[in-house]
Amino acid sequence: MQKLRGLLGAEASDLLSHRCAKVPADRLVVPGPDFVDRIALRSDRNPRVLASIQRLFAAGRLGGTGYLSLLPIDHGVAHTAGMVFAPNPAYFDPKQVARLALRGGSSGVVTTFGALGAVARAVAHRVPLILKINHDEQFAFPTRYDNIMFARVREAAAMGCVAVAATIYFGGPEARRQLQEVTAAFAEAHATGMATVLFCYLHPRVMAARGRDLMFAADLTGEAIHQGMTIQPDFIKQKQPLRNRGLLAVQPGGPPVDHRIYTELATGHPIDLTRYQVLLAYGGYSGVIHSGGASSANSVRQAVRAAVINKRGGGMGLLAGRKAFQCPMEEGVALLHAVQDVYLNPAITVA
Repeated sequence: MQKLRGLLGAEASDLLSHRCAKVPADRLVVPGPDFVDRIALRSDRNPRVLASIQRLFAAGRLGGTGYLSLLPIDHGVAHTAGMVFAPNPAYFDPKQVARLALRGGSSGVVTTFGALGAVARAVAHRVPLILKINHDEQFAFPTRYDNIMFARVREAAAMGCVAVAATIYFGGPEARRQLQEVTAAFAEAHATGMATVLFCYLHPRVMAARGRDLMFAADLTGEAIHQGMTIQPDFIKQKQPLRNRGLLAVQPGGPPVDHRIYTELATGHPIDLTRYQVLLAYGGYSGVIHSGGASSANSVRQAVRAAVINKRGGGMGLLAGRKAFQCPMEEGVALLHAVQDVYLNPAITVA
C-alpha cells in the first residue's frame, strides 16, 4: 500500500477512501472467485462457454480472483504498424507478444488472426487466446473509421481460442451493420463454446464533431455499453470515463436526457463515473474491463490509477496494451505486474 500510495501521489487518499453513495456496491454484481458459479451459471450459456470463461478466470497471476488482466496487441491494424511498433520493433514478432503475455502473468492475449495463427500451436495450451475478428483498418485514404471483419469464428475455434473479441463503433454511420455482424459472430462463438468480448466504443469522428472529445463521457459510453449488452457479450471493453454530460453536448438532435443520471446516479468522481458504466452493464452481469490507453512517461502511474478506479468502481479488470509493449520487455512485465497487484490487494475494495 505504501508503494501504491507513492504512485498515486496526491490522489491516493481520495481514490482509496472514496465511497459510492449514489449507487452503492450492494446494487452490483461484484467480481469474485465464484463469479461463474454465482452469476454465469444462471445464464443461457452452454457448459463449454462456462468452461471457457472459467479458463480465463483461472489463468495468470490473477487466477482465482475473478478479475482479468488482458494483453491486447491488435493496434497495428487500427493505428498502422509503423506508428505502433516503432517504439519497440521487437513486437513485430508474434512470439514476443506471446512471451510478454506469459512473463507478464496475463489472463489472456487478444490479437489478430495473423499473429495468433503464427504462434497458436506453440502457446494455446499455455495462455488463453482471444481472437480479435474485426478491426478499424486505417490504412485507407481518407480514413473511414469502420470496423470490418478480418477473421471468422470457426478459425478461432480451430486455433484453440477460448474467446473472440470484436468492436462496434456506436453512434457512427456503420453502427447498425457492425451490430448485425457482431451479433451473428457472437452467437456462433457461443454455439461453438467460446466466450465473447465486446469492444463497446463510440465512433471517433462523430464523438469529436461538436468540438469536444466525448469518447470518454460516462453517459455516452454507458449508453453504448447498455446497447452492447443486448447481444450477450461475456465481457465489455470500454474506455475509462473522464467526464460526464456528453449527452447534453450532442443536443439538439441527440437522444432525450433525464438529468437524474447526473444528480442521482453519479457524481464527477472518477470512481462514480465508472460505477455508472457498470450499472448500465446490467449492474455487472458482464464484466467491464477498461482500456489502458496510450503509453507515456508516466505509464505505470497511469495504469495503476486506472486499475484502482476500475476495481473500486466495480469493474473486472484492465487491458494494458501499448503501455506494456511500447517499452522494453522487463518494463512491460513490471507494468503488468503493478496493475495486477491492485487486483490482488484485498485492502483495495469495491467502493
